Amino acid sequence: MAKPKTVYVCNQCGYESAKWNGRCPECGEWNTFEEMEQAVSVKTGAVRKKNDLTDKIMELSDIDADSDVRYKTGIGELDRVLGGGLVKGSLVLLGGAPGIGKSTLLLQVCQYLGENYSILYISGEESARQIKLRADRLGVDTESLYILTDTDAEAVCDTIVSSDPDIVIIDSIQTMSITSITSSPGSLTQVRECTNLFMHTAKDNEIPIIIVGHVNKDGAIAGPKVMEHIVDAVLYFEGERNLSARILRTVKNRYGSTNEIGVFEMLDKGLSEVENPSQMLLSGRPEGVSGTCVTCTMEGLRPILAEVQVLAAKSTFSAPRRMAKGYDFNRMSIIIAVMEKRAGMFFGNLDVYLNVVGGFRIDETAGDLAVAMCLYSGTLDKPLPESMMVFGEIGLGGEVRAVSNTVQRIKEAERMGFEVCVVPKQSLERINTKEYNIKLIGVSDIKEAFSLI
Repeated sequence: MAKPKTVYVCNQCGYESAKWNGRCPECGEWNTFEEMEQAVSVKTGAVRKKNDLTDKIMELSDIDADSDVRYKTGIGELDRVLGGGLVKGSLVLLGGAPGIGKSTLLLQVCQYLGENYSILYISGEESARQIKLRADRLGVDTESLYILTDTDAEAVCDTIVSSDPDIVIIDSIQTMSITSITSSPGSLTQVRECTNLFMHTAKDNEIPIIIVGHVNKDGAIAGPKVMEHIVDAVLYFEGERNLSARILRTVKNRYGSTNEIGVFEMLDKGLSEVENPSQMLLSGRPEGVSGTCVTCTMEGLRPILAEVQVLAAKSTFSAPRRMAKGYDFNRMSIIIAVMEKRAGMFFGNLDVYLNVVGGFRIDETAGDLAVAMCLYSGTLDKPLPESMMVFGEIGLGGEVRAVSNTVQRIKEAERMGFEVCVVPKQSLERINTKEYNIKLIGVSDIKEAFSLI
């Protein structure tokens, strides 16, 4: 017979401890431990009943896996991130900050899917009237969309099985609860067990379920990390509240790549796809201004041009200030140190502010050369040519190293009308420069790149 054992679990990372702690030793958060009971098995000497599952064993070749296993959502950017569409029986977690557009995106998806499939929209945060008002604003009028407002996870799962819809949307997982669990909705145990319950419902009935998750102050999905291990795909909806651009990024995907992103623009009538992100990010570029440069970064198989801006101003503090938005701060510090050592520049009395325009983020080293060119241009107040695009990785010796996907980056710059492309010299040796109508300049170190300004 099992005896209850008291344990304390962090509601942020799931760390378990035998005693209460004010601060979690795993994630460092304060006052996050919750008391819960854990069943512990006790040896009684009784013979355990055998559960033979031999009849459930299936041969791989006998399993039916036809080609029609995905639902097209009607939004190309979302299909790209999902790997081609919504897979039958999958459990997808969509996270994002409040007001970023999660519910708006899902309602717009319902408009297209409702033409061929039945959709059950379960809300624990809004009333049916509120959902109707938002649907009218977005122009969603499909007759195959059904609304249910309830927070009982077990009753919701029973309803899903009995009504047998084609697609289910749950908004949000933090409002769902299981009555037999004493903790409040949104707690560690409730979120984990409700997610596990929805997972079994999706798998057993081959019904894809999309659940919405809130994010905490650090930007991570609120609740235990084990929730992200249960689901099949984890999508993050990112963007600045004061900007119209929205980026849908995949963190985990069992049915597709995790390198793809979807770009949207928030308008008064909902989210609109941005099929040409480079054009959106480069709109409104200043003319004849120093400290600005365009680079090309790869998001999955998609090349995207982004504008990097740097402002270097004389510091009024004893220690100069450094700030980077949309770019790794430590990487910027390394580039500044390399320029001081290898190019003879001095930033000891300058405040440096770096920004990637449009709320975009550059996560790869191909943007190093553009950051260095911006720093050089901003410090000497010498503008770069507006028709120039640069990319390349900078080493600690000041050398410019080759990066992957050179051909795709050059073609994107050519398509967007740039006339000059500065690339690592090693990359020019691997491509035929005569195939392009854009001037290609290879550089081997940062001094050679600075001489072009």
